[in-house]
Amino acid sequence: MTPRGLPYLLLLPATLFLGVFFLYPFLLVAWEAFTQEGAFTLQHFATMAGHWKFPTAFWNTMLLALAVVPVQLALALLMATLVTRMTTGRDVFLYIFTIPLGISDLAAGIIWLAIFEQTGFLNTLLAGVGVIDQPATWLGYQNKGMIFLAVVLAEVWRATAIMLVILVAGMGLIPKEYGEAAEVFGAGPWQRFVRVTLPLLRPSLQTALILRTILAFEVFAVVAALGGTNLPVLMGETFVWQFDLQDRSVAAAYAMVILAISIGFTLFFLRALRVPREAQL
Repeated sequence: MTPRGLPYLLLLPATLFLGVFFLYPFLLVAWEAFTQEGAFTLQHFATMAGHWKFPTAFWNTMLLALAVVPVQLALALLMATLVTRMTTGRDVFLYIFTIPLGISDLAAGIIWLAIFEQTGFLNTLLAGVGVIDQPATWLGYQNKGMIFLAVVLAEVWRATAIMLVILVAGMGLIPKEYGEAAEVFGAGPWQRFVRVTLPLLRPSLQTALILRTILAFEVFAVVAALGGTNLPVLMGETFVWQFDLQDRSVAAAYAMVILAISIGFTLFFLRALRVPREAQL
């Protein structure tokens, strides 16, 4: 193998993996979404868009992403900064911060369900301090705002660590000399963070935001555990059409919508946080 062909050989396993487990399933889903009896059609998208739950599921998904991702970014930046500046106990705190990363979506939803249900921790605590006389129904169908808040809290607790790990790795690659030079010229901690750390952290921010935003559009198990059908989301409706209503074509249409939204936000972050070519050299 010549040196010129070696990179292609090293990329071959990853290419085969993507082809078998991403490209081929994507083509199958696209075929289901855009065809009917072998002919091209948009009828499945029309059925999806005409269903009464679609607008609600769409906006719930968008609002969840809008509520969760900025909070997680702010928390991840704060925790990454604290961890990076530690001289002792850094690994212990990083391990504690990332414990929720090892918990599945459904398990996280069940944990927070145990907090908010009628016999859960929150009602027990409030009753113990005399705030309430009888258990409150926090996650009832008539209290959708509380269901939304519970899902946001569960997602923030569960998945902030994804962004944290990426940002800690990015901060570790920033030379300390840059911050020290800014301090010599009179820059305070906030100025050093805004003028030095954030610009140099742009590639990591780009990766963290793209990954977390895509996962936010795919939220399902936490919503199912805490809200059931009281808080429709796109991925939940995909599940309903696939398994409950037994209509794979409309489910595929939902999947294509989620994919299109994810690609759109990915392109947005790639452009908004692109790294200038001169900065890469």
